[in-house]
Amino acid sequence: MTASNENLDLSRVTRLAREAGLPEVSEGLNYGTPALKVKDKTFARLKDATTLVLLLPMEQKEMLLEFAPHVYFETDHYKGWPAVLARLDVISDEELRDRLVDAWRAKAPKRVADGFGRGAETG
Repeated sequence: MTASNENLDLSRVTRLAREAGLPEVSEGLNYGTPALKVKDKTFARLKDATTLVLLLPMEQKEMLLEFAPHVYFETDHYKGWPAVLARLDVISDEELRDRLVDAWRAKAPKRVADGFGRGAETG
């Protein structure tokens, strides 16, 4: 069972990453699905048309799974890995933007992450 790429739309995720002002973000593919990357490191990718994979530290993943199980979940494939699944049909733009920033920070090179948001206003 494979997803058709033309049915996967990353536009909302891309718009929110842009609104957050995340530097050095590019679009690409990861495991054959649309993804957002920072310096060629994936930090978010579509699993299917309604599910986003966010690459986050394990501690944050565990907190999100406990805090909002209606939004965040994992399948057996992701158990033990620093990635959490988010339901795009229930996550708010504000929450998704915050999680994209977190995932971006987790994957961005230190010099890029350290410069993000310093002396700049967002929103």
